[in-house]
Amino acid sequence: MGRCVLWGRARERSGERRSERGAAAVEFALIMPILLLLVFGIISYGYMLSFRQAISQAAAEGARAAAVAQVAADRDGNALDAVNEALDSYGVTCSGVAGNLRRNDENVGTCSITIAACANDASVQCATVSLDYAYDDHPLLPVPGVGIVLPDNLGYSAVARVS
Repeated sequence: MGRCVLWGRARERSGERRSERGAAAVEFALIMPILLLLVFGIISYGYMLSFRQAISQAAAEGARAAAVAQVAADRDGNALDAVNEALDSYGVTCSGVAGNLRRNDENVGTCSITIAACANDASVQCATVSLDYAYDDHPLLPVPGVGIVLPDNLGYSAVARVS
């Protein structure tokens, strides 16, 4: 008789564990989409920040390359090469001096390289490189639902005095 009572209690505990397992599975199924959205959101935001840094670096390098060119005719080409080299790891290129930023054979923004009189001193020339990437329309990591916290455009402009 003592055996039956013990066996019944063990069965009750086993049934309780099964129902707890089911509850844990349901809780996990409810929280998993939120957790995945959070993780992929952090990854997307970090990648966007990295790309933003690359755009500012590309503009600065382009302006510097134009400013230090030995021959005036090489300024635009040197600036364009520097911009393309800085953005190459993201698959983005500038198509020309007053052209478009391109990624996967698609226009994703604008780029411009100008050599003109400086705004603060018209007696000297400055190289200005401006880049603008339409990030909302062409995200580098398209994760659904994350676009609301990412910027619409990533833009940067750099100016260097031509020597």
